[in-house]
Formats: sequence, structure tokens, C-alpha cells
Amino acid sequence: MQNRFVKNIIFLLFLNLLVKPFWILGIDREVQNMLGDALYGQYLSIFNFSYLFYILLDLGITNFNSRNIACDNKMLSKHFAGLSEMKLLLGLLYAVVIFVVGYLSGFREGFQLKMLFWCGLNQILLSFVLFLRSNMQGLLLFKADSFLSVFDRVLSILLMGFILWSGWFPLDRFNVVWFLQVQTLAYICTIAMALYLVLKHVDHLHFNINFRFIKEILKQSLPFALLVLLMSVYSRIEPFLLERMLDDGGVQAGIYSRSYRLFDAGNNISNLFAIMLLPMFANAISQKTDLRDLTKTSFNTMVALTGIVMVMCIFYRQEIMTLMYHPESNETDAAYLLRMEQYARVFPILMGSFFCLSTTYVFGTLLTANGSLKQLNIVAASGVAVNILLNLLVIPRFQSVGAACTSLSVQFLTAFAQYIISEKIFKLKLGAGYWFHLLLFLGSIVLCTWLTKMLHLSWYYAFAIGFVINVGLIFLTKLLSLKEIVALVLPVEKR
Repeated sequence: MQNRFVKNIIFLLFLNLLVKPFWILGIDREVQNMLGDALYGQYLSIFNFSYLFYILLDLGITNFNSRNIACDNKMLSKHFAGLSEMKLLLGLLYAVVIFVVGYLSGFREGFQLKMLFWCGLNQILLSFVLFLRSNMQGLLLFKADSFLSVFDRVLSILLMGFILWSGWFPLDRFNVVWFLQVQTLAYICTIAMALYLVLKHVDHLHFNINFRFIKEILKQSLPFALLVLLMSVYSRIEPFLLERMLDDGGVQAGIYSRSYRLFDAGNNISNLFAIMLLPMFANAISQKTDLRDLTKTSFNTMVALTGIVMVMCIFYRQEIMTLMYHPESNETDAAYLLRMEQYARVFPILMGSFFCLSTTYVFGTLLTANGSLKQLNIVAASGVAVNILLNLLVIPRFQSVGAACTSLSVQFLTAFAQYIISEKIFKLKLGAGYWFHLLLFLGSIVLCTWLTKMLHLSWYYAFAIGFVINVGLIFLTKLLSLKEIVALVLPVEKR
């Protein structure tokens, strides 16, 4: 099973590394540069507000469906029509809730409500995309799912790139609604493609709203729903709290969002592990096969990739922020440098949070596949309580830096708790030697990055040299075996 994991994760990473970083670091970054921190901060606040209620669109159906089909492929034909009907009804419920709660929360201006409409519509469409993809994941058709995972972003990049750089559109009148409408069109096209792929594997369809079926599915999937809701709150609530608690027109939320951008790019890649691992863990558990090797392979891969990203971003925080964001029109050099320092203070803290969050995509997914939702929900509820309490204390005084520290603290505590629970349930017994091995690797990349930065070279060259050596350390420290990976990826005749 771990062989299949390595093959598919390499293919999935290849596609997503080609597409999603360009979207976040190219398109999304350019949009924020055009809108400015204040307006973009308002948009991010509304976007994250709409995301907080995303669980109403899903109620755990996606994870439940993927896990169910992985255990028994016949469940695709049996449940597809009924679950699709549920998704439509949940979309209506979600639309009502976000507008009512949004109005009560203070989103009452015409432009704010317009942004809320498009953000909400995109969340509804995205939930359909993820539901359709869960069917492919449950069938372990990872290549088809990999193409679907980037299809919407490829379309969005092409459309937004044309708007931003073709010269055919008046950019002086550019607003965030254009940005949202492009994503709407991309999601609709992706749904059409996903439907075509899924229906090829469905034996029969019978649409007839069955409230008894809906009740039974909700009963089984609500624990998944609660988990997603709680994790969404403690992972994404900071920009909303910054915009609501501080009377600065969204400036601190905008600063947080710029520093958060690489976190988001990395998290999109790390989340792919969870998407792929859930059906694989579920299948392995149902077959009662040994989980230790698959767990170690996936965790080692996660630590290797995210560890290098975290360490290099911490050491080169100022340079990366300066590379990503340029002076605004009529901005003095002193004001620009001050703005970069603000970003650089928040950025390394969030990258530490990113590393902790990424580890939950292994042990948290293992527990989800096992159905250990009570334990996960207790951990997530604790994370929400700690997050809100800390943010209420630190945001008024420390603003975006305080919010970032809260994120790091909560992600570390929840990741550690999930590992402890996993070790107890599955008796993994990784041992002190295994953890020393991981610490040796992390210590080695810290030392290597520090030494290469001390070289009297342009930071571009020092960064590139450090990155190459750090990748080599993955194999020198034997965290992963190059020989095994080559043997797994290449066909027998080419080895």
C-alpha cells in the first residue's frame, strides 16, 4: 500500500506544484497588489466568513462518501443520486444562513453583500466539486482525481491572466467581483468534467428525494461534519477576528493575508496527502493490513517537504516578502520598508503553524479513516476554545502578530494530541530512535540553511544552493530512500 501512496503522491504533487503556487503567488498576489491591503482584507474577511459555514454544504458527506466507497465500491451506485439531492438541499440552507448571519455580523453595505453572494456561490460550487472528486478517491482512481484537483485553477489562471495582462480590460476599474466571477465560471466547468468522469462508473441513477435516506446519512456523517466545522474555525478565523475586532478598515487582516499567502499555497499541497490517504487508510483498515509502514512513509514525506519549506522561509523571510510585494504607487521607501517588516514578523510564525498543520494530515486522517471521530472532535473543540480565548486576549494588543502566534500554538497542540491518540489506538510504537531521526533531519536543514545564508552570495544563489543541499539531506539522513522511490516510480523494464 505504501508503494501505491508514493507513486500517486508524486504524480499529484507534480500537477499541483505546476498550477496552484502560480495561482496563489501570481494571480492572487497580483489581485491584492491592485486592490490594496484594506480592500483585500475586507474581501478575505468575507471569504473566510463564508468558509466558516462551509460545513453546512457538506455535513461530513465528502469524507463519509470517500471512506464508504473505498470499503465497498458498490456504494457509489447505491448512494450517488441520494447524496447529490442532499447537496442541493444543503446549498439552499447554506445560502440562507450566510446571508442572515452575515447581515447580523455587520455585512450590510451593498458591495459587502455582493462579495458575500459570490463568495457563497463559489463555496457551493466548490462543495459539489469536492463531492464528485470524493467518488473518484473512493474508487482509488487517483490520476483522474489529480487532474480534477487542478482543472478549476488552470481555467481560473487562464481567464484571470487574460484579464490582468491582455490589455483588453480597464484595470483602473478592476474590482474583486471580477476575481470571484472568474472562479465561478471555472467551478462550473469543473463540475461538468467531474460529472462526466463519475457517471462512467455509476450503474444506475434514480432521483427521488428520500427523507429516510437523508436522515440515515446525516446520522452517520454528522460527526465528520462537526470535525470539519471545528477545524475550519480554529484554522481560518483569524482574518475575520482581525477585521471585526480592530477599527482599521481591514489593514491588519490584509497584512495577515499577505503573510498567509505562502501558508495557503503550502497547505493546498499538504492537503492533497489527506485526500489521498483517507481512502488508502480506510481500505487498509478494512483489510486489516499493517498500517505502520504506510504511516511512516507518509509522515516522513510530509516532514521532509514541509520541514524544508518552513526552515527556508524562516531564514529568508525578509527577502521573500520583498520579492513578493513591491512598493505601491506614491509609497515612500520608509513606508515600504516598514510594511515589509510587518509582513516579515508575521510570515515565519505562520510557516511554523503550516508545519504543525501539515502533520495533522497524516495522523488526523488516520483517525478519520478509523472512525475515531469522538476523539478528533474533542481535540478540535479544545482547539477552537483555545484559539478564540487567545485571540481575544492578544489581537487588541499584538494585532496580526498575536493572531499568528495563536495559530501556531493551536496547530501545535492539536497536532500533538492527534499523534498521541493515534499511537494509543493503533499501537504504532515508532520509538525514540525514530523521533531522533526526524530531529536529526530538521537540525541538519537548519544548520545547512544558516551556513549557506552566511555565504557572500546573492540571496537567490544562497537560497538555491541551500534548497538543493536540503533536498539531498532527505536521502543522506535516510529519511526517505532514493533507491526505493526510483524503484517504485519507474516500470520494471527501466530500473
